[in-house]
Amino acid sequence: MLIRFVVNNHLSFGQERELNLFPSPRYTRLGHHKYQINDFNLLKISAIYGANGAGKSNLIKSLMTLVDIIKTGNIPVQLSNEKFKLSSDSSNANQIFGIEFFKSGIAFYYALEIDNGKVINEELYKSGLGKKEDEPVFIRKTEDGLTKISFNSTFESEIENKALKNVIEKTLSKPNKSLFKLLNELENPFFKDIKTAFNWFNTNIQIITPNSKPGALAQRLDKSKSFKEFANKILCAFDVGIHDLSTEKVPLKDFFGQDDLQDLEKLSKELKDNQSLIYGLLSDKGEEVVAVFEDGQPCAKRLVLNHQSENEKQVKFYLNEESDGTNRLLDYIPAFHALMSRDRVYIIDEIERSIHPLLIKELITKFSLDPTTKGQLIFTTHESNLLDQDILRQDEIWFVEKDKFGYSDIYPLSEFKEHHTKDIKKGYLNGRYGAIPFLGNLKDLKWTDYANIE
Repeated sequence: MLIRFVVNNHLSFGQERELNLFPSPRYTRLGHHKYQINDFNLLKISAIYGANGAGKSNLIKSLMTLVDIIKTGNIPVQLSNEKFKLSSDSSNANQIFGIEFFKSGIAFYYALEIDNGKVINEELYKSGLGKKEDEPVFIRKTEDGLTKISFNSTFESEIENKALKNVIEKTLSKPNKSLFKLLNELENPFFKDIKTAFNWFNTNIQIITPNSKPGALAQRLDKSKSFKEFANKILCAFDVGIHDLSTEKVPLKDFFGQDDLQDLEKLSKELKDNQSLIYGLLSDKGEEVVAVFEDGQPCAKRLVLNHQSENEKQVKFYLNEESDGTNRLLDYIPAFHALMSRDRVYIIDEIERSIHPLLIKELITKFSLDPTTKGQLIFTTHESNLLDQDILRQDEIWFVEKDKFGYSDIYPLSEFKEHHTKDIKKGYLNGRYGAIPFLGNLKDLKWTDYANIE
C-alpha cells in the first residue's frame, strides 16, 4: 500500500509537495474506502484533477522516475535537465524524491537526494508513522566526493559486516547509482528488510501512462480461466460489441514470414532453450503479439475479439481492428483484476482517455462501491462526472494548480470542508477549488483577423 509520495525540484514541482492517502478523521462516509494495516488507515482511491499543463502528469512522471531509479539502480542522464526551470535558484538546488509504503505489514520510507546526477543522500527507514521513532535500515551520505554508509547497530556489531560495509563504501557504491538495488542483490541475512522493501517496487506498484500496454495479455487469457472470465464479463457489461475473447496461435515463422529470418531464428532458439520465456512483440500493424514455445515449437499468440454477426455467427477481429476506446479498456482489465483481489497499487495517467464519460464513471463506481477490493487506485483525470460524493470521499479528491510563477501545487478537496450534500462538480467547474483552465480572454480572440485568405 502506498502511504505518500514526496517530490521537490523536478519538472514543474519547484517546491516540496506531497500526495498522500491519509483519510481525514472528519469523514465517515464511504468507510469501506479505508484499508486498515496495523492500526493505520489508508485510502483506496485518489483522483487528481487540474488544468492542462498544471502538473498532473508531471506528478506521475516524477513517481515513475523514482521507481525506475530504484528498479534499475541508475540515475538517468537527463535527470538534471528535468529540474524546475522557472527559478534561477533551482538550477543549483538538489532534487529530492521520497516514498512511504507498506510491504508485508511493515511501513518503509525511502528517500533520495540527487545533485546533478550524483547521489548525495539516500536512506531507507522502517517508518514509525509519526507514532514512534523511525528505525534506519541504511543511510548513505556523500560529502566532498566521499561516501559514508551506516546500517543499524545489530548489523555493524559483527566483524564480517564491518568488512562488507567497507567494500560497499570504497568499491561497490557509485555516485550515479542508487545503493538500494545493490544492497538488494547482496546475500546477507541482515538485508532481509531491504529485500522486502525492494520487492514492493517489483510486485506491488504499476504505473499506466496513456501509451502503456499490458504485457502478454493473450498469454494471461490463455493460461488463467478466472482472468479470462473476468475480462469477458467486463467487456460484455460495457456493451462494446465484443461477444467473447479468445487467442489464436500460429507458428512463429508463418506469422512473421521471412523478412528477418536471422532474428527469427535467434528468437526461436531462445524460446526453445528456455521454454518459460515470453516475449511481447509488435506485428507490422502495431498489434501486440506474444512469442512463446508451446506444442513443441515457437509460436506467435495473438488476442482474438469475437463479434457476433447478424446471422449470429462469430466473426474474428484483432486489436488493430478495434477502436482506441476498446483497446484502452483492454489495457485496464489486468489492473482492475489485480485491484479486486491483491494488495496492488495502480497509478493511471488520464484514466478517461478514449473512453466515454458514462463508461469510465461506471468502472470507477464499481471499484468504489465494492467493499471487498484489496488494492489502491490513483489516477489523473479531467472527467468532472467523477466528482460525485457518492463514489469519492473529499479526502480522495486532489487538485493540481500552477501559480503565476509556474510552480505546481497539490492539495485535497478536504481542505475546503464542504458538506457531503454539496455539488462539488458544479463547484469545481465554477472555479471554487481552482485547478481549472483560465479562459478569460478566449472569447475576445478575433481569430478571423489572422486567417489567410487567398
